[in-house]
Amino acid sequence: MSDKRRAEIEAKRAKLAELRKARADRQRAETERRQTEPGPSSGARRDVDDLVNQLVGSRSGLDTGGDVTPSSSLPNTPPRPTANLLYGSALSPSGRVSRQSDVGSDKVSMGTTMVGMMEHVDRVLIPRFIPDLIDVEQELFELPQRERVIYNKEVQTTAIETETPPVSEEDIRQQIMRERELEAERLAQDKELEEESVQLEKEIEQEIRELTEEERSHILSAPEFLDFVEQSSKILQRALNDGYDYIRDYTIGTEANGDDSEGKRVKRICAFYDERYGKNRSITDVDWSPKYPELSVASYNKNPAALNEPDGIVAVWNLHLLDRPEFVFHSQSDVLSVTFSPFHSNLVFGGTYSGQILLWDTRSKHLPVLKTPLSAAGHTHPVYAMQMVGTQNAHNLITSSTDGTVCSWLVDMLAQPQETLELIHAGHNKTGEVAITTLDFPDNETTTFWVGTEEGNVYQANRYDRAGAKAGLNQYDIYKGHAGPVMGLHFHPLVGPVDFSDLFLTASVDWTVKLWRSKSLAKPSTAAHAISPIYSFDEADDYVYDVKWHPAHPALFGTVDGSGKFDVWNLNTDTEVPVVSTNVGSGRAINKLQWDRKDGRRAALGGSDGKLYVYDIGDMALPRESEWTDLQKTIAGFIGGAQANGVADGDATRIVAGR
Repeated sequence: MSDKRRAEIEAKRAKLAELRKARADRQRAETERRQTEPGPSSGARRDVDDLVNQLVGSRSGLDTGGDVTPSSSLPNTPPRPTANLLYGSALSPSGRVSRQSDVGSDKVSMGTTMVGMMEHVDRVLIPRFIPDLIDVEQELFELPQRERVIYNKEVQTTAIETETPPVSEEDIRQQIMRERELEAERLAQDKELEEESVQLEKEIEQEIRELTEEERSHILSAPEFLDFVEQSSKILQRALNDGYDYIRDYTIGTEANGDDSEGKRVKRICAFYDERYGKNRSITDVDWSPKYPELSVASYNKNPAALNEPDGIVAVWNLHLLDRPEFVFHSQSDVLSVTFSPFHSNLVFGGTYSGQILLWDTRSKHLPVLKTPLSAAGHTHPVYAMQMVGTQNAHNLITSSTDGTVCSWLVDMLAQPQETLELIHAGHNKTGEVAITTLDFPDNETTTFWVGTEEGNVYQANRYDRAGAKAGLNQYDIYKGHAGPVMGLHFHPLVGPVDFSDLFLTASVDWTVKLWRSKSLAKPSTAAHAISPIYSFDEADDYVYDVKWHPAHPALFGTVDGSGKFDVWNLNTDTEVPVVSTNVGSGRAINKLQWDRKDGRRAALGGSDGKLYVYDIGDMALPRESEWTDLQKTIAGFIGGAQANGVADGDATRIVAGR
């Protein structure tokens, strides 16, 4: 239901409540008025009684049995009641009646009256009242001082009683008619309110009626509703996936609740998988967010069984949201490489099988916000490797494809590359192109980079001309050692007191991992020169698809292979076998490995089964202070053994003291 429709219903409900309240107030006021007044109209009733008494007052005096007392001669004076004399009822000649006192003391002396009548016949006889005197003893008191009385408006007004003028029959009739009209009007208003309330209830019921299937489907398919469900359900799932034990009892010893993974050096945290996006797909690349340590990204290839789904998928996963990805991005071609922008946390770059470079924004929808054209100006072959180099204010995206093309792109302009470099080697038989499968820059280096190829060799190349070297592929220095395509290449990170950034590892489908020392850029070769690895790790029994140095521990690196193994090597502990070897998932191949950028405790593993595994290596990620000097000794032993076998170049001893 839209906001406008909901507002209309609320307004109708408020109006209905006001009408009901008004009707209830009116009924309550009418009830109070009837309770305060003695009758329907007390003033009218009193007027009617007075009128009736005036009309029939003379007749009521005859009903007293002849005991009539003449009315007073004063106007507006009510008639006095008859007085009961001592010897019967008697009237004086003047028509005045003799009355008793309150105590029976006013008795008429008949004897005296008769004597007076005999002596004075011609006078009018006036009765006399002879009081009965009694002796009374009374104590006398001094009268108190007269109290001062102050009159106010209230006292004066309440003491005054105004006489009501006589009311005629016409006035009474009109007043009764007005009361009837008011009563009829009140009943009509109550009826109107009742009808309006019934109508409002019907309208509200109509508004909140049961939706039809078509209306329901229209609401469920609305973009606003879908966005609301998407965002709110993510928040709920993050809260539900929180692994914290809210009912933990800290008074119980830790011995009682031992962790089932205690003693294991590598622990699987989770496996990200969504049937909608990962079915029949393989993960081709993984990366961690540079700003949010809980976010990781994975790229997926095509699902051959789903023709209506996009060929390429990029999913951003959250460690607090296990059941579905945080973001999903679409591509028209298989996504073979993916990376977060280290300078813009919202941007994700992807390289596709068609050669396009795509840019997605987590603030936008599923489709890319920018993409390169499918033209000869950019890549036209699969892009298996990309890397962001530079600083916050000046950085470029470097991409490479299998036709030997290396392009440099500005982040905000993907219409055409800023630079294009063709890597060609004259020593190739049929074609001079170098099929690039992997690429990496040493730390603090933005010009010189190394590439791994399908032929198994590793080459050094320059983006620009520099002292003693021209832009393009170095034709003379060839890093030979692998018998198959190079699948992974990674330089040692520049951390710690000793600089090992000229060491790099390579992984190949020849089941080996090799350790190399890059040739000094200050001494370029002037003739063809083959450089051999200083050590080879031959423990794997399947294709080794990726290798990565640990970002914090100088002697630690990890490898993944086609048998589903995740191996962690520590060169200061053992150089023959890994310190930890873990079977990941169902045993299918693991294609990519990436350590997290924060402290290297977690490793993201991209499997060919479409699952993204996250493992925690625990305390192995914490280096001791002596690790760097121990690694120096280990590398010196490698170089010494290589010199004894005659496979290392003359500058091998330089690594012992560092650069």
